[in-house]
Amino acid sequence: MEVDAHNIVPVWLASDKQEYAARTIRNKIHKFLPEFLTEFPPVTVHTHNSKLTMKSTNWIKAKESLEIDMTVSEVSWATPGTNAGLKVLDEFCTKRLKFFAAQRNDPNKDSLSNLSPWFHFGQIGVQRTILKVKSYSSKHSESVSAYIEEAVVRRELADNFCYYNPHYDSISGAAQWAQDTLKAHKKDKREYIYTQEQFESSSTHDPLWNAAQLQMVQEGKMHGFLRMYWAKKILEWTSSPEEGLRIAIYLNDKYEIDGRDPNGYVGCMWSICGIHDQGWAERSVFGKIRYMNYQGCKRKFDVGQFERKYNKKRKLDKEELPAAFKKFKKQK
Repeated sequence: MEVDAHNIVPVWLASDKQEYAARTIRNKIHKFLPEFLTEFPPVTVHTHNSKLTMKSTNWIKAKESLEIDMTVSEVSWATPGTNAGLKVLDEFCTKRLKFFAAQRNDPNKDSLSNLSPWFHFGQIGVQRTILKVKSYSSKHSESVSAYIEEAVVRRELADNFCYYNPHYDSISGAAQWAQDTLKAHKKDKREYIYTQEQFESSSTHDPLWNAAQLQMVQEGKMHGFLRMYWAKKILEWTSSPEEGLRIAIYLNDKYEIDGRDPNGYVGCMWSICGIHDQGWAERSVFGKIRYMNYQGCKRKFDVGQFERKYNKKRKLDKEELPAAFKKFKKQK
């Protein structure tokens, strides 16, 4: 028997096909919520008493057997485990939820739930989270609705894509219009082209992109709004859409605590391949894929504040700066 404990509504029941966008799956999800968004049954002791004895585990040997990149540092802000996750949930509901609707797209504001790492590792359920968040509907109705849209509809849309599309991490998994437009602009001249190593070391000409990458490396979690900008700039600054998608997924899965997750793959695919989006005005490199730029971010939030917070943690000597960054500084 297979149980979908990753979602509230089982992914195969919510829809029997790959959905085009949030608007096509939203009503299907909400239709099933009265049936599935229910309180958990009480935990009871099983009547069967096992006679088996547990053998001791050699945890040192088990750890040595793991293939883990230990060059990625542990984070200090997130403590693993269900109790820690429940504490973060309580802090979100009592302190940050009221600001979620208005401030969730501002990377300088502490308005997000920050629960995705605990969701990813199954240490706290989205169902438990939504039940608690909904209890604040009378106080913060707009934020509760916005959070349900993000944590239930959008999240389960991501699972839908990865469940039904075998090419969920490839250009070939994109809609035909997106594949066509990316192919048509594949040989467009790029103003900047960076290597994977330059991206990974936050060595681009863009101080906002560098700050976002530093946030991900240092904290293991980049703000959701910046994940979109971050991935789109990788598309713009690599030799091909295939290379851009590969680097974006590589960095996401290496540094994000909630990496290797449907949300991460769909986030990269939305940004680079137009998944769950539509065609926009055609332009160089992007084709009809939605475009984001530095000036647009400045209209959304205080970009300088975010840059100062993360870039000040790393003072580079002038000789260490890439040529592209030196050129950018001269232009400024």
